[in-house]
Amino acid sequence: MAGPASGVTPLAVALDATPLLGPRTGIGEVVAGILSPLAARPDLRIRAYALTLRGRRALAAALPPGVEPATRAVPARWVRRRWHRADRPRIERWTGRVDVVHATNYVAPPADAPVLVSVYDLTVVRFPELCAPDTLEYPALLRRALARGATLHAPSTAIAEELVDALGAPSDRVVTVPLGLPEVGGGAPRRGHRLAGAERYVLALGTIEPRKNLPALVAAFDAIADAHPEVHLVHAGGDGWDEGAFDLAVTRSPHRARIRRLGYVDPATRADLLAGATVFAYPSRYEGFGFPPLEAMAVGVPVVATAVGSLPEVLGDAAHLVPDDDVAVLAGALEVLLTDEAGRAARIEAGHARAARYSWASTADALAAVYRELAR
Repeated sequence: MAGPASGVTPLAVALDATPLLGPRTGIGEVVAGILSPLAARPDLRIRAYALTLRGRRALAAALPPGVEPATRAVPARWVRRRWHRADRPRIERWTGRVDVVHATNYVAPPADAPVLVSVYDLTVVRFPELCAPDTLEYPALLRRALARGATLHAPSTAIAEELVDALGAPSDRVVTVPLGLPEVGGGAPRRGHRLAGAERYVLALGTIEPRKNLPALVAAFDAIADAHPEVHLVHAGGDGWDEGAFDLAVTRSPHRARIRRLGYVDPATRADLLAGATVFAYPSRYEGFGFPPLEAMAVGVPVVATAVGSLPEVLGDAAHLVPDDDVAVLAGALEVLLTDEAGRAARIEAGHARAARYSWASTADALAAVYRELAR
């Protein structure tokens, strides 16, 4: 990791650490992944803020060494209502003076300093029907941020292009910085097998929501289950909102006794499930990056994923890519990865190489360069 030139004053960066509070989501993984390497840089001084009153006491404990908590708690609902209509209050009211603000989770505050806003996907613009009601205000907030001069951070070229085309962002105010990869090693296959109730299983990870298209995975599993009576389907992830569609698909499945829904699991259990999986399935309708399939690749599990959003760019030919919402093709891909040993070995080797491209240290280095450029 490159350090600053001698005598350079550290850059003061206010960073939104709200995603660290509560159950860890994908954005929580991003914030956790970048904070430690950013805090370790001598050219930066990181001050974390959180858009919450109830969780304000938990912020300091959630931060890694070297990251300062903001001076005061931020009342989330009140400021979001205000930021819809006005450019006050400025975030420095809570953080003190800083050189750059990094809004890590779509909601960009007004600030005296330059602002960088991380936008991981545009589901809310492209597929509003798949979004929870509270996220539908994001486009208006992002457009206000752009009007104030904010720069947008995209995790992939595909999302960067969407920010220009679908959101109307000026191309010179969109930067692409790929994300890193959460630590997933150390899992025990035998523990994964016990959790799954089988030695061979197809694994899916992620919050239950319409965008993840889990009912299609149940249908694809049903199509191959009779030919593979030893194989189970396992899902681990918290309850989001899909109006019961996933539960209904499982209930109606003739193979429901071999489908396990584990709910939210801790990182150690997640690692065990990945270590023991035979195939990893990611039938999403749209993605901005795609942590779970990269995690599977990193531990040597072959991946089938849909060719949507950023997934072709991020996963490349290391994954068996299939069209969106085509159950028959998804079932065929599962069949191939369950039976073709040579094909499995090739996917596993390519997956290891692909996952090795992504690290939080590289992400932090690239973000630090963006912070420097904005501060100028």
